[in-house]
Amino acid sequence: MDDAYIIDAVRTPRGIGKVGKGALAGLHPQHLAATVLKALLDRNNFNTAEVDDVIWGTSAQKGLQGGDMGRMAALDAGYDVRASGVTLDRFCGSGLTAASLAAAQIRSGMEDLVIAGGTEMMSLINALGQQEREAGFKSMGLGTGNQRLKLRHPQSHQGLCADAIASMEGINREALDAFSLESQQRAGRAIREGWFNRSIVPVVSDEGAIILAKDEHPRPQTTAKDLAALKPSFAQVGEMSPDSSGVTFRQLINQRYPELKIEPLHHAGSSSGVVDGAAALLLASAGYARKNGLKPRARIVATANIGDDPTLMLNGPVPAARKVLMKAGLTQDDIDLWEVNEAFAVVLEKFIRDLRLDRDKVNVNGGAIALGHPLGMSGARLVVTAVHGMEKRGGKRALATMCVGVGQGVAMAIEKLN
Repeated sequence: MDDAYIIDAVRTPRGIGKVGKGALAGLHPQHLAATVLKALLDRNNFNTAEVDDVIWGTSAQKGLQGGDMGRMAALDAGYDVRASGVTLDRFCGSGLTAASLAAAQIRSGMEDLVIAGGTEMMSLINALGQQEREAGFKSMGLGTGNQRLKLRHPQSHQGLCADAIASMEGINREALDAFSLESQQRAGRAIREGWFNRSIVPVVSDEGAIILAKDEHPRPQTTAKDLAALKPSFAQVGEMSPDSSGVTFRQLINQRYPELKIEPLHHAGSSSGVVDGAAALLLASAGYARKNGLKPRARIVATANIGDDPTLMLNGPVPAARKVLMKAGLTQDDIDLWEVNEAFAVVLEKFIRDLRLDRDKVNVNGGAIALGHPLGMSGARLVVTAVHGMEKRGGKRALATMCVGVGQGVAMAIEKLN
């Protein structure tokens, strides 16, 4: 079995995902995807006719994000028409799944040069969601057309799931706020010290003018007092119904956990930021890299997918991490850096506590609470950050993992080369 090498890893800055506020919000999603594809080409000078596939992740494939973004972005980036593309949806795990499938194709010997990544424009998706709500449709939940599945596996609102898990685990608001503050401080420090400089590529207009060159969402000036003053975000959501049945989001959770009292704990400051962005990885087989003078930066050691409770939805990272460690023949002590998506603060608090991790090895440059979570991009972004993080800090191995909608977890173990 051949090795799957990471030759390069790039991302755009993340723009605030609100129309009229974010620098990227007026762009076409393919523009962001093409930006990172162009950057990989400019930085590595490979033959795009030899790209076996562009495997792309996009969670909400509707509106301008509909169609096959992997293929369309490759064409937009000026790649040879022989570079094919495919786009997949594993909710917010889409970008990491794209990278895992690319690695599998290379390790199997079926392909030699593959690009993987993802894009999400939350500004676009939020606007479409508002239009749907105004038209009388419900944009969340299973809806009335899937009653059998709803009875078998009740699925609630993710924010309420975060509150439910924290309530079950006895993780209080003070702990959640403390983690969220640390995320902002670490991201601020990373930006000041240039930790992201090699991984970020600016987004430019067709005329070459810079649209955005740095992340817009971080608020390093945030204080503990600021967070303490924020009102919980999901208490009212819990009393809403996702469809015409009248069953509320809270009742959906209580169908499975009837004794659970859900405390309102998470707020805007302890939830992932709403942003736009794209990320991409250039992967090659050992033979192709050697033949074409491409210098590998990291090796993908193992990948894993796992299902978990669809009702609580957010607990997949722990079993996914354990599974990928087992497949890689590694232990937790072998991992120097952990990159875990900060969908909500409780995801990380539970992850760190369950695995008894050293906090100084987890999300050392902050995470999605500070930097934002563009769904289809985020999994690929975790790997981008891990590759650059190992090079900057001298670590040998990293593990990237994240929770995924409807109760799933995805993970990848990577190893630095040279």
